[in-house]
Amino acid sequence: MAKVLALDIGGKRTGIAESDPLQMMAFPLKTVATTELMEILENYISSEKPRTVVIGKPAMLRKGPTDSTEIIEMWAKKIHLRWPLLEIIFVDEDFTSQEAAQMLIRGGMRKSKRKEKGAVDKVAASLILERYLAMH
Repeated sequence: MAKVLALDIGGKRTGIAESDPLQMMAFPLKTVATTELMEILENYISSEKPRTVVIGKPAMLRKGPTDSTEIIEMWAKKIHLRWPLLEIIFVDEDFTSQEAAQMLIRGGMRKSKRKEKGAVDKVAASLILERYLAMH
């Protein structure tokens, strides 16, 4: 089996996570500037060869799109155009950032470090990936 890649796409930053090859566990990888996402994906996809990209998408619980829905859909189209054989799956990302922040707080990380390192974004991506893995 191939690893699954997960993205928590935001206007400024994107959290990235990956599964193990058996698709049982999710691991936060890094947080990158969204403007650098294509370059990061280029390197990751060419070396790890995932078959699936899971993208967190809000508004699953709400009625209608949110501010970030347009950005997320634009990136999904870009990824699909560049890698048409890659399966793109949207997963409900509602409350993942809040849950990630709480996990980091419980782990003892100070607020300044959570913001400085973008730690919340990569942990949120791993939570999105955990939701996907739980469904499969």
